[in-house]
Amino acid sequence: MTDRTDILRRAMASLELGGRPQSLINGVLVDGAGVPIDLVDPFTGRVLMSYPDADAPLADLACEVAQTAQTAWATELTGAQRGRIMCDVARAVMAHIDPLATIEAIVAGKPVRDCRVEIAKVAEMFTYYAGWADKLHGAVIPVPSGHLNYTLREPLGVVFQITPWNAPVFTAGWQIAPAIATGNGVVIKPSELTPVTTVALVRLAEQAGLPRGLVNVLCGLGPTAGQAAIAHRAVRKVVFVGSPETGRRVAMAAAAALKPVVLELGGKSANIVFEDANLEHACLGAQAAIFSGAGQSCVAGSRLLVHRSIHDAFVEMLSRGMNRIKLGDPLDETTEVGPISNARQFTHVTDMVNAAKADGAAVLSRETCPPQGYFVVPTILHGLSNDARAAQTEIFGPVVSVIAFSDEAEAVAMANATEFGLAGAVWTADVGRAHRMAAAVRAGTFWINSYKAIHVSSPFGGSLSSGYGRSSGTDALMEYTASKSVWLDSAPEPRIAFGYVS
Repeated sequence: MTDRTDILRRAMASLELGGRPQSLINGVLVDGAGVPIDLVDPFTGRVLMSYPDADAPLADLACEVAQTAQTAWATELTGAQRGRIMCDVARAVMAHIDPLATIEAIVAGKPVRDCRVEIAKVAEMFTYYAGWADKLHGAVIPVPSGHLNYTLREPLGVVFQITPWNAPVFTAGWQIAPAIATGNGVVIKPSELTPVTTVALVRLAEQAGLPRGLVNVLCGLGPTAGQAAIAHRAVRKVVFVGSPETGRRVAMAAAAALKPVVLELGGKSANIVFEDANLEHACLGAQAAIFSGAGQSCVAGSRLLVHRSIHDAFVEMLSRGMNRIKLGDPLDETTEVGPISNARQFTHVTDMVNAAKADGAAVLSRETCPPQGYFVVPTILHGLSNDARAAQTEIFGPVVSVIAFSDEAEAVAMANATEFGLAGAVWTADVGRAHRMAAAVRAGTFWINSYKAIHVSSPFGGSLSSGYGRSSGTDALMEYTASKSVWLDSAPEPRIAFGYVS
């Protein structure tokens, strides 16, 4: 047993979790019966602990339990009562921020100080949607027939959510909070590589008053537990956050069962810098856009489009800045960038950098790197065209392709020349240009003179290979509810025409 395993187990014990990852079904921690899965420390590359896959029978049980709990949650409690419970959940999360952050830092490899910020945002998610729980209503529609026609917003029932390894607890809160605020039950499957904080979050929520069984966590694999949950008759909608490749498989499985899907997938977002921008400000923004979180963000500014007149100077400025970033142990309070979260992704990132070199890219890399773990140093690729593989493929690591452009029209064309449509940004002092770029670049989220600002109150999502649907703001309330139209005939006698009531 390593010292880091001891730290992990102590943090888990403080949250009343067992000594290894377990699924949480109807308020009870249970083991699966599937193949063993290793939990690996990305900082050392060593196995922390192993646990058995939550196989199909456990997924079926989770869906059935959620269906029963959802009926009571939606019909026996008022919206205000649901909202008060969600506020209690937010307080419980904040009261346990340190052990949650410790677990996230060890298992996911994120710097612990970043983990604390994300966990505080999870609490904010529950508070925000708590405020909406008693404000979901329909409308009265003045139909021309003389009927009283009104609409209701009703919960879907049970929603199955699949979340990724790059931000486990953040994406768990991002999905769970709007689903339960609107009266739904949830079965959630975090990545098998990073399941612990999702179980801990739901455990805390139940201790704070959330009914047991309303949210159930499956710790397991997609082909077993995931496929079984998608197919289960109780599941009314599927939400997936992850790669486009897996998202396509999830969407096809859901389509076979005629179930709608929300997909939050990848991106190759264009971060556009014009010559009139505050270059120091833009450089700091570009560093945060691609190097924070070791570049493991769907909205990462992985294509840095720079006006030709400042290209060389900006690349040099960015290179100097990246050499001051502190890489290291995610548990170290001074660490700014941790390792890549898992071995498979580490291999992908390093393979992409090597392929870019073979394609003729000039490569600027950080000078030093920790001697262990899945570290990829912050890396700048330049000298490639916008259609090069490194400029079109999502690398999902601290690697940025810097490409020169000559004018506004070329910048827009280059930004949109991708299969993705998730995010983008522009840095300029010209207000008119800023708004023109915001309108012209295909993106679900677009920043002006900033990057990566998101909030639970604002809609988030993309198009094309970045997915579809929206998972935050009031848009998420619509994703998790269905509209019912109710007609009341106010005439003293039934009005019949051709055998139908008119």
